[in-house]
Amino acid sequence: MRDRSAELPPECWELIFNFLDHHRHFESLSLVSTQFLSITNHLRRSLIISSQTSPFLPNLFQRFPNLKGIEIREFDGDLNFLLHQISNSGLDLESLTLSSQDHFPLMGLRELGLRMRNLRKLSCSEMNCLQDTHLFEIGNSFPLLEDLNISFPQYNSRFDPIGSLDLQCFSGIVTDEGITHLSMKLKSLLKIDLSGNQFISDKSLQFLSENCLLLREIVIRECDFITQNGIGSVMRRCINLNYISVDGIGIPSIELYFQESFVFAKNLSEVNLSHSFISDELLSSIADACLPLKKLTICHCYDFTFVGVSYLLYKYQFLEYLDLEGANFLTDESMIDLCEFLRKLTFINLSLCSKLTSLTFFMLVSNCSLLKDVTLERTNLGVEEFLVDFGINPCVMSLNLARNESLSDECIKKIAFCCPNLQELKISHCPTITEEGIREVLRSCGEIRHLEMNHCSGIKCLDMDFELPKLEVVQAEGPVLDDEALMMIAKRCHGLLQLDLEGCLNVTIKGVNEVVQSCMRLREINLKWCDNVKVDIIPRMVFSRPSLRKIIPPCRFIPTDKQNKFFLRHGCLVCKG
Repeated sequence: MRDRSAELPPECWELIFNFLDHHRHFESLSLVSTQFLSITNHLRRSLIISSQTSPFLPNLFQRFPNLKGIEIREFDGDLNFLLHQISNSGLDLESLTLSSQDHFPLMGLRELGLRMRNLRKLSCSEMNCLQDTHLFEIGNSFPLLEDLNISFPQYNSRFDPIGSLDLQCFSGIVTDEGITHLSMKLKSLLKIDLSGNQFISDKSLQFLSENCLLLREIVIRECDFITQNGIGSVMRRCINLNYISVDGIGIPSIELYFQESFVFAKNLSEVNLSHSFISDELLSSIADACLPLKKLTICHCYDFTFVGVSYLLYKYQFLEYLDLEGANFLTDESMIDLCEFLRKLTFINLSLCSKLTSLTFFMLVSNCSLLKDVTLERTNLGVEEFLVDFGINPCVMSLNLARNESLSDECIKKIAFCCPNLQELKISHCPTITEEGIREVLRSCGEIRHLEMNHCSGIKCLDMDFELPKLEVVQAEGPVLDDEALMMIAKRCHGLLQLDLEGCLNVTIKGVNEVVQSCMRLREINLKWCDNVKVDIIPRMVFSRPSLRKIIPPCRFIPTDKQNKFFLRHGCLVCKG
């Protein structure tokens, strides 16, 4: 048969493939022809390396010559040797993630710095025993870094007999000296996350603001020795600053210097003050600063009232992102007033606002025509019954309504009617929703791709007489589904990519086999704690479904080295149960 793909030049196919939203779609395309295989290999930009994939690195680097980002995850081998391999791969990396490693690969990063001078982004978050000498090496090796994450280093701390922290047990820590060195070396730095570095002070912020003149984003959470005055000085000195995230503000009180610093941050468009004691006066200062504010997060904050937040939202009616989680003073009546200022919103989080009912949800959907993402966990959604018809909002794509114990079938049906283009729905821990409600949601919202219904005790089966070709992810942890439900998923959801059945005691090998045989694109399945699924199905799953890339088996299954090699040869990672 003639290869019709050869009629277009590769450049045209590259433009077409670039419209795909994720490289997972490249796999099926690569099977069409050798030309498509070559094109998709050259378009791949990112790679995750684990202990299981490391033996295949030479072949992977040769297959994907244009990789720009590498993430090292769940790797327990020689990290320095791995970085040596990456350094000699011929790649020109721009991004490297080394998060959650048990040691800092000093020699490996030094060699990488000699070969890959164009590295722009480096993440070393949750690195064990991160210290100043490591920061010295980062600054010397990667002078063009623009984005650095050194948040929440892990230290194997010990306590002396009277319960005090014994600092001598540390092999080293991050101090102002390390941050100062970074600031002098990284002149192109745009973003930095310093969260969790307990021993740095305002001095670090002073040197960053003096030396990193291009700094745009800074995150400073759980840094006990950084004060409000230090944060205020950053806002006053960094004229390009457009994002700041801090916590613990207002303990013991809000400093006037900090409060008045917002007027100097003329480019500040995103502010996160979560877990702070803020006041109406502080919110008024932010409001009067006339910032180009687009995103505001003040979740789990205290000491402010409806007056303060109302004035701020009145001033920033162009706000696109609003997180008020835990603002328990909010009521349906107060939300009626606030909705007048929220016309431009695309995201809102009102979780843990326990006085809010369904009325607030339908007001938001009706009045905020640009709204795409709504989070309303642990509210009184479903309590309020009403007869008023609310408008349809075709823009809403994602709803997180988890842990609403009063959310009923009738309410979720109305929600689905108002959001016909819904793509993601989370209703975990909603015990009063039954299969009738979820069936009508799926019938009304044919665009749904992601469904989470973990521990929904009212859902036992999924009796559907319609297809769900776009549904890709189903999470149904807990004793929710049985074999009949899995057979219905296998029959109706042929595009399924990921299935999470952790703790589903009512499923057996029969239902799992139906899904594996029918869902030809299935990539991940979680069977942890599925005690009635026999473990001997695992090899058959890997062999019979070539698309599978990750299996979490029942807890009784521990693959041997020989089995692991067999699974990996088929492209599937089987974790320990």
